[in-house]
Amino acid sequence: MFFKKEVIKNNNFLIKICALLIHAAKIDENYTDKEEEIIKKTLIQLGVENKDISKTIEEAKIIEESSNQILDFTREAKALSEEDKIKIVEALWSIIYSNKEADMYETSLMRRLAGLLYIDNKTMGDIKEKIKGNSK
Repeated sequence: MFFKKEVIKNNNFLIKICALLIHAAKIDENYTDKEEEIIKKTLIQLGVENKDISKTIEEAKIIEESSNQILDFTREAKALSEEDKIKIVEALWSIIYSNKEADMYETSLMRRLAGLLYIDNKTMGDIKEKIKGNSK
């Protein structure tokens, strides 16, 4: 589990993080079972109980479909520690590289997220290369 207990209690926060993960999975218009498994694993690491995962994903899908701005998903994440932000970015890159490649929409999303989450380019590049190397 990577977040402090007080963060985990904020279900709205978890749903928005899940919506961001779903957005990354859907941006290439190919939402796969493998991507959903990565999302589920990430939710468990975030502290979502197994019995609540399906509900969290369903609520996040509704939010993701009705929103047209990633700002809605990242607002709370900005206040997280650098370590927690990096774990979210690792999950996002894992989703993107679950099909072994990143398209221009996915890389554009990650560039925007780096700015929105205040993650420097070197850190973002290091995370990308680490995940990319693990996906081969």
